[in-house]
Amino acid sequence: MNITEISRFAKIKGLTLVGTGDFTHPKWFSELSEELTEVSGTNLYGSKKRPNSPVRYMLTVEVCTIYPVDGKSKKIHHVIFTPSLETAAQISDSLKKYGNLAVDGRPTFDMTSAQLVEEVMQVSDQNEVIPAHVWTPWFSLFGAFSGFDTIEDCYEDMTKHIHALETGLSSDPPMNWRLSSLDRFTLVSNSDCHSHWPWRIGREANVFELDKLTYNEVVDAIRKKDPERFKFTIETNPAYGKYHWTGHRNCKVSLPPKEAMKYGNHCPVCGRKLTRGVDQRIEELADRPVDYTPENPIGYKRLLPLHEIIKAVMGVSYQGAKTVWNIYNPLIKRFGDEYTVLIDTPKQEMEKVVDSQIADAIVRVREEKATVIPGYDGVYGQLVIFEEQENAAPQKPSQKSISDFM
Repeated sequence: MNITEISRFAKIKGLTLVGTGDFTHPKWFSELSEELTEVSGTNLYGSKKRPNSPVRYMLTVEVCTIYPVDGKSKKIHHVIFTPSLETAAQISDSLKKYGNLAVDGRPTFDMTSAQLVEEVMQVSDQNEVIPAHVWTPWFSLFGAFSGFDTIEDCYEDMTKHIHALETGLSSDPPMNWRLSSLDRFTLVSNSDCHSHWPWRIGREANVFELDKLTYNEVVDAIRKKDPERFKFTIETNPAYGKYHWTGHRNCKVSLPPKEAMKYGNHCPVCGRKLTRGVDQRIEELADRPVDYTPENPIGYKRLLPLHEIIKAVMGVSYQGAKTVWNIYNPLIKRFGDEYTVLIDTPKQEMEKVVDSQIADAIVRVREEKATVIPGYDGVYGQLVIFEEQENAAPQKPSQKSISDFM
């Protein structure tokens, strides 16, 4: 998608600030330079082709560092924020000696996580580095297969520049609250959108209440973990994430933490090593109970994208199906944007536009009354809106649990 398309779909979603992504890639950086114009005094950008659009852009990129530690390969993803095209170019110039920027929008660098932060912060102290989707089994700070057990082990003396952690699709704030070592870090939630499908934009988001929307205000609210300005995050139900439970998709085996541990983290069907899920990884490192809540936390809301809700009710397998968008589009036209529909619109108002079952489903997700069969080993969780759907769901009986092997 180009900037014009992103602006259009961000407005449909209800977003006012979007990360550009991929600014280190030479081709995309060239397009950003041509299509964006700086909004005076904000260190944010708007679209030249859609000058009346309220959508603003922050220059962002996700990068990967791969390096050995004690004979094991560590693979970590990081998100970088920067305030200008000039500093973005300087970051690229600094990092290009560690890897090929033109190969991928998310480049891979032969350097440590601490080296990455040092290089980025030497360009400007306004830059921000955030560990990405910190619990995903692959390519993350706490990843079960290639991560670390503590932030200090990963970032060493550069930990002083780490202010926030990205929860990822498979975890949410209550899961992260279970680790006292994370108390000083702000939890952010981003869509991690590497798909060309526009409906992936904003499936997770951060909600700020600022006197003025500027780069510095956003970053400062994050760095200070300020609940007066950083109001809440929008999270998908973590069970919907592709790595929430431990499992082996080839054998359709999905297990919660304690059950996986009973099998020694090996598949009870084929004996291969299971992909340890986020829920289990947190259980292994947690020093607090499941229901722990800190004082004065930044809030959160659990939601699911509107098209996913419609897809589940209609019983179709493809998000892009015409039947889904024939329901989605009238709701957006009537109420303005997706988040307004998901969070604020009363059921009786939605029923004037769509079938009552669709309206009821949206409210059930809003009130956390829907069920999600947990995702595992790269398989997204399955949304079940109504009990009769759960009884008829074809995926559930094929997704094995420990009871199938006892």
